[in-house]
Amino acid sequence: MNNAFLLTLCFSLLLGACHKENQEVAAPRPVWVMKVGTTGSYVSGSYTGEVRSRYESSIGFRIAGKITSRDVNVGDMVKKGQLIARLDPNDSRLNAQAASAEVQTAQANLSLTKSELARREQLYQKQFISKSALESYETQVKTSQARLAQAQSQAAVSQHQTAYTQLLADRAGVIGMIQAEPGQVVAAGQTVAQIYDLQTLEIQISVPETTIAALKIGDTAQVTLAESAQSYTGRIREISPAANSQTHAFDLRIQLLNIDHRIKLGMTADVMFSEANTAQKIIVPSTAVTQNGQQAAVWVIDPQQQVHLRTVTTGPLSEQGIEITSGLQAGETIATIGVHTLTEGMQVKAVTPAPEVLR
Repeated sequence: MNNAFLLTLCFSLLLGACHKENQEVAAPRPVWVMKVGTTGSYVSGSYTGEVRSRYESSIGFRIAGKITSRDVNVGDMVKKGQLIARLDPNDSRLNAQAASAEVQTAQANLSLTKSELARREQLYQKQFISKSALESYETQVKTSQARLAQAQSQAAVSQHQTAYTQLLADRAGVIGMIQAEPGQVVAAGQTVAQIYDLQTLEIQISVPETTIAALKIGDTAQVTLAESAQSYTGRIREISPAANSQTHAFDLRIQLLNIDHRIKLGMTADVMFSEANTAQKIIVPSTAVTQNGQQAAVWVIDPQQQVHLRTVTTGPLSEQGIEITSGLQAGETIATIGVHTLTEGMQVKAVTPAPEVLR
């Protein structure tokens, strides 16, 4: 009887051990997961910029000379064609007179060669000179005509240079800078003054490379001056095609659509873009993406806590992770770490890691 009791006890123990082992095998595997959501493609907040003019003209004389007078000062409003400064016109006037004398000399030489050619033609008709001698005088007439045309062109240039002794404003605006004074000798093309067009004010800002893809020319923005609470409407007019080599940021120009006298050049302004400009994207950690043959895939966890491999299409890789362009919907749950150990239909236990673990 004792032997039967011992056998029964051993058999019971063996059954319990096997049952416990089966329970351990069937236990769900813990898996770190995340719930898929949409992410804005730019960081919310404002960008600080500076009020600039779209047209900032640096003007100077087209010829070298000595400045005899300056008719404007910094801050003066000027109209298009208004006189800014003058050069000493004596040298230009003398050059124009010399060029005019060259024209008169060329005209006299042409008249002389034409008269000589007429006499030679008469001699040729009487067979007193050869054909080659006549052709040489015809060549002299053509040469004199070319010299006259050259002298006339040079005289026209000299006349224009006489007009270049006056520096005129090329557009209406305000004088922002003066870099020359009366008595100073300036070279051709040297900047004498700068004119800022106050009718085309803009805000220049820099946008980081991680957010530039969400912005495009024509997007609207709200502009607030740092010294007041007045808000203005702006629109992106220009986006730099290349990032600054030092800051790795892109320069943007925001055109102001409504301006008033309170906006001054050089003021600091805050720019905020409309929420309509935010492009929503699905971005998952790079550790969540695996391979299904030659295609990218993720493990999706269903409501019964079972995993299923799903093929997806990936977009660019960024600091936030990998963009999923198709195959995944917001609100679904996916495995993020340990995806290479999962099998189709496996029972798992969802564990949500700390946010910094997924980065």
